[in-house]
Amino acid sequence: MASHPDMSTHTIPTDTSVVVLEATKAFELLQPTEKEYALALSLASWEGAKICLLQTSPEAAAIFSLLQLVFSAQPVAVLVSAAKAKGLTDIEAEQALMFAAAFYGNVGNYKSFGDTKFVPALAPERFKLLLTAGAADEAKVAALWSECVARMYSLPPRQRQLGLGSESGISTYFSANCGEADANHAGRFMESLGLSPYNTRLFKNGSGGYTILIASEIDGEGADEVGQLVRKHSFEGSSFTIRRGDYSALMGRSVAALRSALAHAANEEQKAMLNCYIESFRLGSINAHKAGSRYWIKDKGPAVESYIGFIESYRDPSGARGEWEGFVACVNRETSRKFQALVDAAEELLTLMPWPTAFEKDEFLRPDFTSLEVLAFGSSGVPAGINIPNYDDIRQNEGFKNVSLGNVLAASYGAGEKPVTFIRSDDQELFKKLKGEAFEVQVGIHELLGHGSGKMYHAGTDDAAKLAAETLHPLTNAKISGPWYSPGATWDTTFGKIASSYEECRAECAGIYLCLEQAVLSVFGSSPEAKEGDGTTTDIAYINWLLMVRAGLTGLEFYTPATKGWRQAHMRARYVILRVLLEAGHGLVQLERTTGSDGKPDVEISLDRSLISSKGKEAIGNFLLKLQVHKSLGDFDAGSAMFESYSEVPDEMLKLRQIVMDRKEPRKLLVQPHVFRDDQGDVAMRTFEASAAGMIESFVARFPAEDDQLLELYHQDLPLVAD
Repeated sequence: MASHPDMSTHTIPTDTSVVVLEATKAFELLQPTEKEYALALSLASWEGAKICLLQTSPEAAAIFSLLQLVFSAQPVAVLVSAAKAKGLTDIEAEQALMFAAAFYGNVGNYKSFGDTKFVPALAPERFKLLLTAGAADEAKVAALWSECVARMYSLPPRQRQLGLGSESGISTYFSANCGEADANHAGRFMESLGLSPYNTRLFKNGSGGYTILIASEIDGEGADEVGQLVRKHSFEGSSFTIRRGDYSALMGRSVAALRSALAHAANEEQKAMLNCYIESFRLGSINAHKAGSRYWIKDKGPAVESYIGFIESYRDPSGARGEWEGFVACVNRETSRKFQALVDAAEELLTLMPWPTAFEKDEFLRPDFTSLEVLAFGSSGVPAGINIPNYDDIRQNEGFKNVSLGNVLAASYGAGEKPVTFIRSDDQELFKKLKGEAFEVQVGIHELLGHGSGKMYHAGTDDAAKLAAETLHPLTNAKISGPWYSPGATWDTTFGKIASSYEECRAECAGIYLCLEQAVLSVFGSSPEAKEGDGTTTDIAYINWLLMVRAGLTGLEFYTPATKGWRQAHMRARYVILRVLLEAGHGLVQLERTTGSDGKPDVEISLDRSLISSKGKEAIGNFLLKLQVHKSLGDFDAGSAMFESYSEVPDEMLKLRQIVMDRKEPRKLLVQPHVFRDDQGDVAMRTFEASAAGMIESFVARFPAEDDQLLELYHQDLPLVAD
């Protein structure tokens, strides 16, 4: 018998904070041609973002179509007033608007951070009352409501979270009849062809054969490298048919917008980059996208920064396929100078890492590291920092870029008035005062020195042979014999579903390990005088460690006991770090169960500041060494065994999880501005209020009321992806 869903997990509280992503000043400083460039790239990003709906759930595109149709017909206030006149209560109106705002903010009905499904908090007939109270076409509203209402509200066990297979969850990267074995089978096939899974989906037919869909504007065979693979193949006793043209209409719109950006490119690198992206999205070529990424990393310090494509693999349960992401941002030059100083010191700082030099890149390829003010981020979620491209060979041999999204940090990490959960009263004031600054330090180290560090070894290469001949295994002191990455294999394809959380853990460890170095903190303006305890831990470093410990505890929200699965890569990573610090002993970290001021069970974190620079640094350094060695050698067996062990949630932690769940706070929703062409023909930017209505109005401004091509794609997918 299925357990009853916890509705606090599957609904969005009406008191959820809604904040505005402020970028007005940065936008106004742009020149007219730069604004034109930003407009074209914003359009490319957001048109492609509709792909996220089709990558999230079977019903998401239909729900989006319903909401757009209804809210485009009149202002939100007018619709709510009409619904209240028909009997809708104030709280029901708030519940309906918050569901719509959360749906838009996550570009789908599964939380982008945590991957759990959320449903309207009001009854279906009451939600329908709002949706039918306005000026939208009654017949069309009725048809879309009928199309999506059942799955909008349904919460059987499989539909409560994203996952692969009937026991784990739903994923529209796969047909509903696929499981982990199918994903692994297809992965081996694609690796044998040298075909990247980043822009693909996998559908299994009734006879046991497979279809691999490649996202592209065009379909069918062709003389290009992807077109030559568009046919039927046999592999390990199975039939694989490769097709392209997935999301064709949406890919075509993004291509058209990228073409319009060409006339406003600032330099030849940007033009070459755009042409490569156009080729990639037209043909479905990841190699063309990699070529575009090479031009992108050469485009240093542009006034308008952007990146676009199938980028992050967090939401693919098998850890290999990329979610659509496109962003456009202005460079904050003042803050960027701070990050560039970190780049200047990076080569020296990397020598402080706890692994031998043989496990570090032969040469540190100085990246661009900028602080950006986001104008548009077309995806299911907006991160605080990014290290891209995600192509291992480019990052290791040619370079990468780091970005810190300054207005996201400001909106997401501002101090609130309420006490911070699980933080001792003695730490509250300092925690609130410094959490924003501390997180900026963490993001900087995490992206540049975390994701930007370390070397990977492939079988059959001179590098691997040299390592085996000259270096002993740092963990065993024995001769190194591999296992190495196989030719053509990547980090994601080798470490699979744990790749994202493992790598985030490595970068997070780097952040707390190196933030203890005054050379790092000086870059961010931290004074060496601000120390207590044994005189070695600054306020910023202490709060950064406390942030990490608290994040590890609150990360339990993203663990599902029924499936013993983790739903969010970063939070799993932080929980693992918490387990490492608890294991260090000596009272470094203690989680004390208490009774809160409300009389309910509570937890209080005790972090011994005097032990951070000794016991804490030693524990994290040893763990970081293990993470890096297993990654460098492609040692999935050893690396996964270690990581899975620390990811386990024993009974005592399950008890703490219940307290975390009872005291959890909803994640903020970010209302983005809208870049558009005004009635005078000028490029302008519109901002919206920090409210559920403001979020809704931003999407009404961004997209038309109806999109027949999106619904056509929805209907094509539905028979295959619906469980």
